Amino acid sequence: MSADRPAGRPTLPPVRLHSEAELARNALGAPLLARAVRLARWAGPGTEVGAGGELAEEQLPAAVEALGLVADEDGAADASEAWRIAVDTGLVEVVDPDDETAEHGTVTEGGSLPLITGGSPQDVLALWQDAFDAVFADATAPILDDLADVIGEDGEIDFEALDWDPEAESEFLEGVLGNLYLLTVSEGGAGEGPVPLPALAASMIVPDDMGEPTDDILEQVSEAMMRLDDQFRLLEPIGLVEYRPVDEALMVEEGTEAAPAVDDEDVSRYGLVKLTPLGLYGIRARMLEAGVMAPAVGDLADKGAEALLDGVAYYPEASARAETELWLARREPSTAAGELLAAARGSDPGAPLRRLHCQQALSLAGADAEPAVRDVLGDAELGGLARVWLAERGAADVPAPPETMIFWLAIDTIAAQLDADGDLEELQELVEGLVGRHSGFFDEAWRVDHPATADVLEAMGRLHRDKKTAKDARKAAFKARSRRGA
Repeated sequence: MSADRPAGRPTLPPVRLHSEAELARNALGAPLLARAVRLARWAGPGTEVGAGGELAEEQLPAAVEALGLVADEDGAADASEAWRIAVDTGLVEVVDPDDETAEHGTVTEGGSLPLITGGSPQDVLALWQDAFDAVFADATAPILDDLADVIGEDGEIDFEALDWDPEAESEFLEGVLGNLYLLTVSEGGAGEGPVPLPALAASMIVPDDMGEPTDDILEQVSEAMMRLDDQFRLLEPIGLVEYRPVDEALMVEEGTEAAPAVDDEDVSRYGLVKLTPLGLYGIRARMLEAGVMAPAVGDLADKGAEALLDGVAYYPEASARAETELWLARREPSTAAGELLAAARGSDPGAPLRRLHCQQALSLAGADAEPAVRDVLGDAELGGLARVWLAERGAADVPAPPETMIFWLAIDTIAAQLDADGDLEELQELVEGLVGRHSGFFDEAWRVDHPATADVLEAMGRLHRDKKTAKDARKAAFKARSRRGA
């Protein structure tokens, strides 16, 4: 069954994003962007910059003071970084000097600055995304511990001496952020909790099929952790993550003062990282730009019923319910029910799962859906579904289904569950329950005119724990294949 899944199946679970207005407020509150905005408002025609747009050395003390930072090396570094973000995001615009011999240029207000107070939430988020991209580039840049080692005879930086592969560095951090995103949005993943840095580093280094990691692999994980520690320290001020850095006592170099004993259970000492709601938004935006299918709850609210039923087919249960509730909220109940039932028809491989999600969607539609449901009581594909829905609501005058409909619904239900990759034990209980309730189930089931009959009976033979019943299921599957072949 799984081989026939739609080619457009999402590769990631859907994320539940905060509203754009709330995310925009978070973006403006990110320390680095907030400082960049303050510097853009502080700057004037007399603000001098170097050839690359960086603040002139003599301007740094005033910039540090404008930001309320401590007048030390760290304060100057923070002011310089905030200024660079202001330039990169267009909050300020560098004006080249008229005189080519002049050492400094000046600045003027950039086109992005008015958006801070007058732009839409989308404008603010686009500006924040530019700032995130700039910080990402910084985080993947080489670490220059000693410039003298990489300065060539011509006075230029020798990038080959750095042993730096910018594409590989970028791909690694993209992969780390992608794994962190997946852990955050997956059922049973980190959710709103933090992820230990060693686990995140290991997810990129340790092969999936490796048992006990080798010493070489463990060393690579350790090196990756230290690099990620530096990178997350850079990414936190832009509001992407909440980060608890690696305890510096763990990084005491061999041969110096001994580090204190480490409690292996105190994972937090090795670093903890958690994506913020803004971080989820930002990483998803990068994924979408790269062509990755990264759905969000609400994506289907304005689409048709078939798009909804196909779209939620592989969503986790809570996300599918939330998406369906948003879809229903925008429609009149009886009209929505009719659209859902019409979309549930079909003999294609995805149809059983659509019908299952149609039934679940109708359970959220309320009593107003009843007329549309009663309209399909005589439909061969939807009549069984309609009777189940009416019976669950305690409706009166529900006609008994013909025997052929009972067996057709049984095959359709199991086909849907097989395609949904549900819990194996639950599926076994469903199969055994259906067989137990219907005497001579397989004598009738192989005759069911359903495209998935043979596949379902074959699967029942694998799933049923009674050997004789499993054998009966396989015989029925053979008969069903022979019947369709004839």
